[in-house]
Amino acid sequence: MPYQVLARKWRPQVFQDVVGQEHITRTLINAIKENRVAQAYLFCGPRGVGKTSVARIFAKAINCEYGQPGTPCNKCTSCVQITEGTSVDVQEIDGASNRRIEEIRELRENIKYLPSSSKYRIYIIDEVHMLTKEAFNALLKTLEEPPEHAKFIFATTEPHKVPLTILSRCQRFDFKRIPISLMVEYLRKITSVEDIKISESALTLIAKQAEGSMRDAESLLDQVISFAGRDIKEKDVIDALGILDNSIIFDITQAIIQGNSKEALKIIDKIYNHGYDIKVFYRMLMEHFRNLMICTIDPDLLDAVKEEIDNFYNQANLLGVEQIQFILDFLLNKEQELMFTYNPRLFLEAIIIRLCRIKELFSFDDLIKRLEQIEKRWLQVLEKQDVLETEKQKGHIELEEKQETKKDWDGFLEFVAKKNRPMFNVMKGWLLEEISNNLIKIRPNNEGFSVSYFKEKETYETLRSYIKEYFGEDLVPKLVISKQKRKKAKNISEPVQELLNIFQGKIVEEHKKEEDHERIS
Repeated sequence: MPYQVLARKWRPQVFQDVVGQEHITRTLINAIKENRVAQAYLFCGPRGVGKTSVARIFAKAINCEYGQPGTPCNKCTSCVQITEGTSVDVQEIDGASNRRIEEIRELRENIKYLPSSSKYRIYIIDEVHMLTKEAFNALLKTLEEPPEHAKFIFATTEPHKVPLTILSRCQRFDFKRIPISLMVEYLRKITSVEDIKISESALTLIAKQAEGSMRDAESLLDQVISFAGRDIKEKDVIDALGILDNSIIFDITQAIIQGNSKEALKIIDKIYNHGYDIKVFYRMLMEHFRNLMICTIDPDLLDAVKEEIDNFYNQANLLGVEQIQFILDFLLNKEQELMFTYNPRLFLEAIIIRLCRIKELFSFDDLIKRLEQIEKRWLQVLEKQDVLETEKQKGHIELEEKQETKKDWDGFLEFVAKKNRPMFNVMKGWLLEEISNNLIKIRPNNEGFSVSYFKEKETYETLRSYIKEYFGEDLVPKLVISKQKRKKAKNISEPVQELLNIFQGKIVEEHKKEEDHERIS
């Protein structure tokens, strides 16, 4: 007996065998039982989810001689002929290759004749959206006044290309992508009957690669069996299908969480040397952070197995909602640049290194309140020092103006917090030096990272637009970097540490008048 591929061998023969489309099969079964079968049906949905299989089962069910209503016997002449594709009364037409008006006219001529041995003549037109405009017009006349013995079932992956005049004369059913868990369960059933030993993780990998298509999943399983034989491990699936191990995505995310740039670069090097597409990896990384974000909202929305959901949950807890959202926004904003770069590896390395420094933008949740109190006290101390110095040099009138400006600066920080939370996390604790000559001079408290953060042209222009919107003037922002702080930058690496040190009274820093100025660029 010739070999039969799994996709054909395991094609559903009754409605109960169809996976993941219960909302459709139940409706069709009830329609047959209640004798409410329509003249035309439109089956929409992605490839390989059961549209043509359900059409065949439906054709058998309404023509079956012995089966129960809605359940074909698969033994009578009609059922056997439909299953084998030899039935004269059930014709499957490929809309892509029979799209001209001549073929539809021929169909209209033949449809007049009564079925030879069945109750109904049934026309299953696959990829119906490929028909020409003239062919649709010719078909429309038949749908308006169809013979009692004729039924139409149209299948398409692109229902928006089907004319509304056709859609309005059909009962439409939308097929869903099949969830990974259901595909894994069905593939396990196949491998059990076929006496194939395969791990759960290997089945999950195959299901993921199928992207919701059961036919693709069965074809991929066939391919893996040809490669590895009857004892299949996860590595066999990875090697046979040339796919990227999902654990690598978790590993590089863990490196980002830990701020381990060295480990992250090793992972990118491994990906590159194995010949994987950097752009495909980038899309997988975006999908991963999308899953982390969904996990923080409702893990039940994730289409994944339980073990993988647990891993998503653990990483999501380590990052927190705000950091996940920041990283996902960053990756989305950089995607187009990556697609057009001549050196994807270098571009990816630069992005990942920047993400490894994410902790410099965000504080731990359990320190947020304490840090806000520390920053408030620190600002109060510095304000008092500035007040004393200003009174000596410029008098009370200028002092009042400066106090009013500082009050405005606090308002500006609140304004930034509402507009752009990640930018506020960088700027909180900054002080306004002065506004003069179309310049706004700002003193940061985390100078090393601030300069690199605002070197991004897009980030710099965003800050400038916020300043213009709030102050009502087109002011050029400049960072004021003190020489003393430059010398001590080696010893103080993070703004959080500096604040904690000040709170504990271990560092006393003299405020210098002589300063260097750097423009953010």
